[in-house]
Amino acid sequence: MKVVIAIDSFKGSISSPDAGAAIREGIHRVFPDAEVFVRPLADGGEGTVKALALGMHGRIRTVTVTGPLGTPIEAVYGILDDSKTAIIEMSAAAGITLVDEPNRNPLYTTTYGVGELIRDAIINGCRNFIVGIGGSATNDGGIGMLQALGYEFRDNNGQPVSFGANGLSKIATIHDTHVLPDLKDCHFKIACDVTNPLCGPQGCSAIFGPQKGATPDMIRQMDQWLATYANITREKYPNADPDHPGTGAAGGLGFAFLSYTNAILRSGIQIILEETRLESCIKDADIVITGEGRLDGQTIMGKAPIGVAAIAKKYNKTVLAFSGCTTPEASLCNQHGIDAFFPILHTITTLEEAMTPETTRQNLTDTTEQVFRLIQAVQIH
Repeated sequence: MKVVIAIDSFKGSISSPDAGAAIREGIHRVFPDAEVFVRPLADGGEGTVKALALGMHGRIRTVTVTGPLGTPIEAVYGILDDSKTAIIEMSAAAGITLVDEPNRNPLYTTTYGVGELIRDAIINGCRNFIVGIGGSATNDGGIGMLQALGYEFRDNNGQPVSFGANGLSKIATIHDTHVLPDLKDCHFKIACDVTNPLCGPQGCSAIFGPQKGATPDMIRQMDQWLATYANITREKYPNADPDHPGTGAAGGLGFAFLSYTNAILRSGIQIILEETRLESCIKDADIVITGEGRLDGQTIMGKAPIGVAAIAKKYNKTVLAFSGCTTPEASLCNQHGIDAFFPILHTITTLEEAMTPETTRQNLTDTTEQVFRLIQAVQIH
């Protein structure tokens, strides 16, 4: 029996590799000789760095960078040395969870630390990048990141503009004389699952600004500033397109990547599935196992387990899923490639206890064992 496991992290509890290892243990309790392959899984959001770096025999690097409020913080990213690939979550350096709610103000928060992560990776030999850009605290159009990479944004007096969206309001000229020379040799795959443009009613300021602390007046101002920034960018780089789907991701960071670097925006799960070469592993499997912390109506909207199921069904494989909990809408998963799913909680408990890594691992292993005992019984009879 060959089983392929590609399960997402259980957010707040255990990582994708840890979840896979727990399931593997449950299978081997019943079928000691089964071939079990654990592949890392993520959707470009939280957990992507750890899943890919550890699941693909890479390493984690910790560096001190500028946080969203302009103060030093420690951030991690992954490196796959064989392919000279860096795996970065922008939220590690500019995420909304790094800013307490009373201090959230997109006029001042910056993506400078994201650029510092990229710079560090380039210095360490990376030329390929996978960057997840969800969960930002910023609305600076990505100018902070670009400043860290050597781009200069100057005001009418020739002075560098400040951090945050406030800096956008002062941009008069753009200079690329001092850009990190190796940046031109780098290629970026941006994991982006939103289609918002940079500006307008569906732009980043209007749609995502409020959760970052923006008032209605701020939203109007920032939208105007971003439009001006886009026009100035297009004068220097004619291919810049603020209407391209996804340019509004992460407060305009999508626009910065597309306009100033060799970048493509793709669905996060599609990038991850390609990088992990999951399809080649699934082709000759007997059973495919996936899952995530909660299966619900959102799971079918392009999330990682459905991406795995879609590949498996190309080859008519049986697909099982495990999750911490489910909602009634999880039954929709059965219409999208998941043959059967199993919540792993065995008893009434508190949320805190249920989400401890030890409890989650044990519940995953025990539930898997019982599912495979059923498979064994069916095979015997």
